[in-house]
Amino acid sequence: MIAVTGATGILGRRVVDRLAAAGGVPLRLVVRDAGRAPQVAGADVVENPGGYADPAGFRAALAGVDTVYLVSAAEAEDRVQQHLDAVDAAVAAGVRRIVYTSFLGARHDAVFTLVRQHAATEDRIRQSGVRHTFLRHSMYADFVPFFATREDGGAVIAAPAGEGRASFVSRDDLAGVGAAVLLDESGRWDGQALTVTGPEALSMTDAARVLTEVTGIPAEYRPQTVEEAWATRRPSGHPDWEIEGWVTSYLAIAAGELATVTDVVPSLTGSPALTVAQHLRRHPEDWAHLRG
Repeated sequence: MIAVTGATGILGRRVVDRLAAAGGVPLRLVVRDAGRAPQVAGADVVENPGGYADPAGFRAALAGVDTVYLVSAAEAEDRVQQHLDAVDAAVAAGVRRIVYTSFLGARHDAVFTLVRQHAATEDRIRQSGVRHTFLRHSMYADFVPFFATREDGGAVIAAPAGEGRASFVSRDDLAGVGAAVLLDESGRWDGQALTVTGPEALSMTDAARVLTEVTGIPAEYRPQTVEEAWATRRPSGHPDWEIEGWVTSYLAIAAGELATVTDVVPSLTGSPALTVAQHLRRHPEDWAHLRG
């Protein structure tokens, strides 16, 4: 049995769709709200309202599961502890394989502070002794319009990313890779960290150009200093640890830590990875907020 966590989320739901289409695999959908779970014939739906913050509940939700697709938790000040508790709960439940959604370049000294949380989680999974695969995702393609704000009839990406590049990847492709690994019981991917990226690395200037071409909304990249980035984001009211994550994500791009491009998507799915432009044309809902 394969369990998919975050099955109501943007990525988890896509993975569920692909596993269901493959057929012949017992599925368990672990969700906070059963009423929002995907409708999949024959799939178990287990409600775990507390998520990873409720280790006992999560352990119970995984009883009888062989493989779990462990989607990283939403940004939170205690996210590392949530992850560690989730890993321990999965092991205690008897799970034999964990496929974890990590991040490109997961290291304890990564510039992007939130990536360090993935490094800590990977460590815990390795130490657990269970079979595992880390899917180190690059930044989502749908983040390109998310980075932009409306201004004077157009859109602006204001950030301290310099001329660095990022290999933005479509969640459609991430789901395809995730399903391929989950369905492969040969052990081929055991102990491996797969870096999953889009087919090209774009600068923020490139990203703004693509956004303009796809949406018809004039977009531009406006470089910021670190101080300017903090000053423009502090009025949001979000806590400093979260703003630091936002700012350092751009600094990681500037430092070249997100520029890696791999062929994992076509190798595992048999289809070319989507470019940012192709993803945005397929998913106009991702940039609907820029229409004004």
